[in-house]
Amino acid sequence: MSFRSLIQDMKDEFGSISRHSLRSRSHRSAGNAARAAAAGPSEAMDQSCWSQLPPELLREVLVRIEASESWWPARKNVVSGAGVCRTWRGIMKEAVRVPEVSGKLTFPISLKQPGPRDGTLKCFIRRNRTTQTYYLYIGLTEALADDGKFLLAARKCRKPTCTDYLISLDKVDMSKGSSTYIGKLRSNFLGTKFTVYDAHPPYDGAAVSKSRSARVVGLKQVSPRVPAGNYPVSHISYELNVLGSRGPRRMNCVMDSIPASAVKEGGKTPTQTEFPLSSLDSFPSFPFFRSKSARIDSSTSQSSSQREDRLVLKNKSPRWHEQLQCWCLNFRGRVTVASVKNFQLVASEDNGPENQESDKVILQFGKIGKDLFTMDYGYPISAFQAFAICLSSFDTKIACE
Repeated sequence: MSFRSLIQDMKDEFGSISRHSLRSRSHRSAGNAARAAAAGPSEAMDQSCWSQLPPELLREVLVRIEASESWWPARKNVVSGAGVCRTWRGIMKEAVRVPEVSGKLTFPISLKQPGPRDGTLKCFIRRNRTTQTYYLYIGLTEALADDGKFLLAARKCRKPTCTDYLISLDKVDMSKGSSTYIGKLRSNFLGTKFTVYDAHPPYDGAAVSKSRSARVVGLKQVSPRVPAGNYPVSHISYELNVLGSRGPRRMNCVMDSIPASAVKEGGKTPTQTEFPLSSLDSFPSFPFFRSKSARIDSSTSQSSSQREDRLVLKNKSPRWHEQLQCWCLNFRGRVTVASVKNFQLVASEDNGPENQESDKVILQFGKIGKDLFTMDYGYPISAFQAFAICLSSFDTKIACE
């Protein structure tokens, strides 16, 4: 019997015991009946054969299941197991390692954690021109694009002086007032400078932006579960292209939440482990772990030394191909269509010569179809940060082209 079947059997057992409990207490008041129904699953768990297993044996079973389900769609069994009860959730929380070590995306919080140190996670973006929406998927096969596992969605919102890209965990509800809203990308009027905002504190002591949008959300009190704040995590700038559309773009990304030492040997980057202000009872519908409430403190800010020691990413310089008469980069077969949007980001070497750059590609983005693009990223940036950076490439740049 498969693990998924075991979980379904347990849920059916919970339901039958709950219904029996309701029938036996039908003569009581509505309040007593509701309390009995709420206690049904706990009573079912006490009577289940799984409750008789020693904790050490149960832990070993769940750890082996987590290790065996290496990739999606089979990995949904791990998520289902974490939603059975608090005990199973705690064991799965310990068994599932962060993407930096495992190279796997399991729960939504994984999208805010750095990518793998060894290798990259291969994703792709689908664009819908009609609705001005963008969808991020992780590939399930070695193909450039397949059905994929949905990760994030973004919606473009034009304003008189700027453009916002609202990023959400939900395909449909991408509003800022939604509980699935996790951040946004904002551009200036010319489309040359962008700021990536995280809806949750990316590290301890993060300062909330005092922008007008943050104040408005706070006044509306749209949801007690959604922190009313915008935390700047990176700044993206595109330099003026004197060659117009004939030349490659030049871009710089200053990662406010990642120290420059993160890309060095033994370096570390802040890693979010939980979503703040999440509902204690919302685990079955959104499988990320409960956390303590986070208080937004606008007076807290980074020290001057921390602000100066930030990771800087820049696009890898392309080479001019004499035979093809175009600028070229080695995307290792992950990009098939020439486009000004294509880029590779590497860490900038501040202590070396002016034109020195790292050989390791941290993020690469490129076109493979009319509205289809690949996005491969790795340590130290997260899927959320990589997606936001790629969204900046879609925006119209009046001063650059």
